[in-house]
Amino acid sequence: MKHALSVTDLSCCYHGQPILQDLSLAVERGEIVCLLGASGCGKTTLLKAVAGLLPLAQGTIAINDRTIVDQQLCLPPEQRNIGMIFQDYALFPHLTVADNIAFGLRHWDKPRIAAKIKQMLALVHLTELDDRYPHQLSGGQQQRVAIARALANEPDLILLDEPFSNIDTQVRHSLIRDIRQIFKDQGVTAIFVTHSREEAFAFADKMAVMNNGVIEQFGTATELYYHPCTRFVAEFLGVGSYLPATVTADQQLKTPFGALALAAQQKLAATTDVDWLLRPQHLTVMSEDDGLAVIVEQQFMGDSCRYIVEFEGHKLVINSNLLLNVGQRVTVSVTPHQPVIFANV
Repeated sequence: MKHALSVTDLSCCYHGQPILQDLSLAVERGEIVCLLGASGCGKTTLLKAVAGLLPLAQGTIAINDRTIVDQQLCLPPEQRNIGMIFQDYALFPHLTVADNIAFGLRHWDKPRIAAKIKQMLALVHLTELDDRYPHQLSGGQQQRVAIARALANEPDLILLDEPFSNIDTQVRHSLIRDIRQIFKDQGVTAIFVTHSREEAFAFADKMAVMNNGVIEQFGTATELYYHPCTRFVAEFLGVGSYLPATVTADQQLKTPFGALALAAQQKLAATTDVDWLLRPQHLTVMSEDDGLAVIVEQQFMGDSCRYIVEFEGHKLVINSNLLLNVGQRVTVSVTPHQPVIFANV
């Protein structure tokens, strides 16, 4: 199968300091892939390297199996057929919406340009705003214009750098849904940079969690959330708790809640001490006067409450629809799931 984007053994340096290290990534056609990580992890550097805005120390990049960068070749940005969308929209303030969309189409004939502008305006739901200027638009509308401009030139790949970070929260949620649907309807292949796991979960088909210039794990949101390969991925993608556990001779996980079966790939030497990851969804809580656990913190979240529960000297994070009080005694139980464990530290 052809990859829309193939990055192989890529390294980048800045002032002699390595930023990306032997990084590889393959993106299928029509996929939306998120580069997710904390500030400084290298996600924007990777985006700029693909766009041709940064030199490589080593590695190759190919788009639709056409090499655009290797040790002998480095195509300039304008020859890569890539669209870019930025967090500050990067619209031309002196051009109307229509003219912004048409900016990259100057080599087309006028009837084709007019048809494309009409198509793009309809696609991003801005048909009545073609003669407006950027300062007359809301942030969400400006980003829709930026999306239309990027799509108008029919790129092989679209790169988005924190595209929703300047949008109000309420507008952001609807914009993410709308832009994702446009991309899926149009078969767009996109690489999307964010530090927000909520945006990543909502917008991307797959995620690459980055840390210190490498991809720690690549896969769907469900895979990474429920089956993280490292503690960093586990903790970056969401709240969780750890309980001590021990691997038995018959490859069971001995826990305070009883024995659980380990997956084949998790087999470890008997008597190995490990930390067992528990997401809030893995735990349930019930009020009981003689319960062995106690509520020590409560956070109201609207549709549920998040509780910190002290259990056998450990603190567990649990979400529940029950209204419980700090200091209340409770019982805690575990819902069936495939346990995730990490070496004891």
